[in-house]
Amino acid sequence: MTAICLKQSFSRRLAHYYPMKVDWLSSGLFFVFSLSPWRVYRDVVISLVIGLFILSVGLALGDELDPRGSLSGLAVAQAMEGAIIKVIEQTENSVVPIAIFRKGGVAESSRVIGGRGFRVSDPASQPRLDAVPDAYGTGVVVSASGLILTNLHVLQGGGDVIARIFIRRPGRPLWDEVRIKASDPYSDLAVLEGIAPDYAKQLWRPMLLGDGEKARKGQIVITLGNPYALASDGEVSAGWGIISNLRRRLPADQHSGKAPSRPSMHHLGTMIQTDAKLNLGTSGGPLLNLQGEMIGLTTSLAAIEGHESAAGYAIAVDSAFRRALGLLKEGREVEYGFMGIRPGELKWNERIAGQRGVRVQSVVNGGPAVGTVRRMDVVTHIDGQQVGSLDALLLAIGRKPAHQTVQLRVLRDGRPLVIPVTLTKNRIWGTAVATVQSVPWRGLRVEYPAAMRPFSDVWQIPSDCVTVRSVVAGSPSDVAGLRPGMQIFRLADIPIDSVAVFKQVSQDLTGTVRVEVRDKPGGPPWVFKVAPLPEESPR
Repeated sequence: MTAICLKQSFSRRLAHYYPMKVDWLSSGLFFVFSLSPWRVYRDVVISLVIGLFILSVGLALGDELDPRGSLSGLAVAQAMEGAIIKVIEQTENSVVPIAIFRKGGVAESSRVIGGRGFRVSDPASQPRLDAVPDAYGTGVVVSASGLILTNLHVLQGGGDVIARIFIRRPGRPLWDEVRIKASDPYSDLAVLEGIAPDYAKQLWRPMLLGDGEKARKGQIVITLGNPYALASDGEVSAGWGIISNLRRRLPADQHSGKAPSRPSMHHLGTMIQTDAKLNLGTSGGPLLNLQGEMIGLTTSLAAIEGHESAAGYAIAVDSAFRRALGLLKEGREVEYGFMGIRPGELKWNERIAGQRGVRVQSVVNGGPAVGTVRRMDVVTHIDGQQVGSLDALLLAIGRKPAHQTVQLRVLRDGRPLVIPVTLTKNRIWGTAVATVQSVPWRGLRVEYPAAMRPFSDVWQIPSDCVTVRSVVAGSPSDVAGLRPGMQIFRLADIPIDSVAVFKQVSQDLTGTVRVEVRDKPGGPPWVFKVAPLPEESPR
C-alpha cells in the first residue's frame, strides 16, 4: 500500500526523459539515450542511474521491445517502479514508528480535555492510539525477538524528565512499550527491547543488512520512515533517490558548551549522503538498495541542527556499524580505541611534493604510544589503510576496538617503519546504556584511566593504576569512602596497572582488603579498608 504512493513522484522525475529510446546492441549490453543536450547537462546523474538500471532489467523485458528492438520509455518506468515497490513490500514490516511520551507533555495534558487517564509515570497506563507524542522517530527490526535499532539522538532530550518509549505496528490495536537495552553515543546507535511478556512472541521480520562500504555515487536507494509522526498508525512512509556522496561529515556543533564540537565518529566522515529528503522523524529508518538490503541507517540530525536541511544522511552499514550493533543487541557497552598522540598536518611544501600522512606533534605520557611512536614521526597507514588527514587518522583509530593491536606504518627521518601499538580505551562524550555489565567487586567498578580523562587538552595519563568508575550506594566500597575518579594503584599490597589485573587479583581476595588510592597523578596516597560483602563473610 505504501509503495503505490511512489508512482506519482516517480512519474514526475521521469517526465524529463520522455520521449526516451534505448537501442540495444550486442545482446543488450550497450544503450544510447536520445536526449537533447540541455537535458543531458542538467540531469546527467539521473540519466546515468536510469541507464544502469535498464541494463539490469532489460533482458527480462524482451516482450516490451517494439518491432525495431527498442525499449519504450514507459516500459523502463514501469520496470523501475515495480522494482521499488517490491523492495518496499518486502521491507516495510521490518520498520516501525517510534513515539516518546514525556511526563507533563502533550499526551498527558490532552487527557484532561479528552477525559482519558494516560499518565506517563504510571506503568499500567497506555496512550491513546491517536495520542500526539512529544518526540518521534523510526526504528528497524534487527532480531526475530523484536529488538529495534534506532538513532540514540531520537531518544534523547528532555533532561531528567520521565519518559516512556513506544512503537506501533500496522494492524495492532495498541502501542508496544519498549526500553533501551543498550546505547552508544559515539556511533549514535541504540537498541530497544520490548517490556510486555508477549512482545518477543510476536512475528518479527528482521531487516537484511547489506554492505554500506560498497555504496557508490548514483546508486538508487529507498527510504522508509516516520516523518512528522505521520506513521503513528504503524504504516511507514516511503521515498527514493540516489546516493549523492560518500564519507560525508556531520557539521561540527559550534554551541556544544563543555562537550567536544565533534562528539561522534560521524563528525569525522562516515556518512552516506542522499538526495532523498529526510524530514524530522525519519531518523532511525533504513536506507535500502534495490536488493532490499539496508546499507545505511538514516538520520535527520543535520536538519535538526539547521544544516543542509534539504540533504539526507545515513550511517553506513560497515564493519564498525556491525560490531557496535552486535554488542548493543547483547546489551553490552561498545568500547573504542585510544592511542595517545597529538597529530598535526604536514607542511604546505611537503603536501605539494606529494607526501601524504599525519605528523606526530607529541606523544601523551602514559599513553599506549609511549616508547614506540616518536615526535615528528609521519603516520602514513594504519592497518594498511592510508591516512592523509587529521580526521582520517582520528577516525581510523577511533573506530577500532579498545585493546586491539594496530600496525602503524610511519616515516621516521625518511625511513619507513612498521610499529605495533596496543590501544587503550577511549573516553566517549555522553552516557552509554548497558544492561549487561560485569559484576562489581564489593560495589566497585573500575575503568582504564584514558577512558576517564578530561576532554580538555591532557599531557599525561597515569599508567600505573585504574580509575574508579562507579560505586554502588551502601556497598562496602561506598561505606569505606571510595568515590568515582579515585585512582587505585595497589590492592592488598599488589600493584594494579590495568583493569585485567584488578579483576584477576580481586576475585581471590577474602576478608577486609587494603586499597591504596590517590585523587590525581602524583598525588599523596590514601588507604581505605574495604570490608567483604555479607555473603562473603564467614558464617
